[in-house]
Amino acid sequence: MANPEKAAAVAELKELFSNSDAAVLTEYRGLTVAQLKELRRSLGENAEYAVVKNTLTAIAAKEMGIDAFDGQLAGPSAIAFISGDPVEAAKSLRDFAKANPQLVVKGGYLEGKALSEAEIKQLADLESREVLLAKVAGAAQASLSQAAALFQAPLSKTVRTAEALRAKVEEQGA
Repeated sequence: MANPEKAAAVAELKELFSNSDAAVLTEYRGLTVAQLKELRRSLGENAEYAVVKNTLTAIAAKEMGIDAFDGQLAGPSAIAFISGDPVEAAKSLRDFAKANPQLVVKGGYLEGKALSEAEIKQLADLESREVLLAKVAGAAQASLSQAAALFQAPLSKTVRTAEALRAKVEEQGA
């Protein structure tokens, strides 16, 4: 790779890969510039959508140890580099692809693991982080309530037994 422009492009892609927690490879054939701009806006601040050159992306991914895109880099390709919540970005891509069927999600990777198109759709179907945290908090609170009731049960049983004994003694004494 003698061309310094290509070397700079590979270095930029490597930096994008290293700064992101996840990446989703898409094919954007048939989308207009306005639609791509809308897609970038819908992805939000925690994702960067970049049109990439297949050969240079393959080199950068190989140098970064990412094999998730092997054999998928063909045709007009773009990658959503996600540095925040991957669920939100996957939902944005899914929703945009529903409205614009020209966008094709090919695959991706999350924390070093390759993701298929189906796995990205499953990721998009997850509930938001806030909802999942609320469910965990609710489950933890329910567990604590059950534990409190469990610890309280022997004490209340002892009190009921003592009260029954006292009532029986009063009844026999009278």
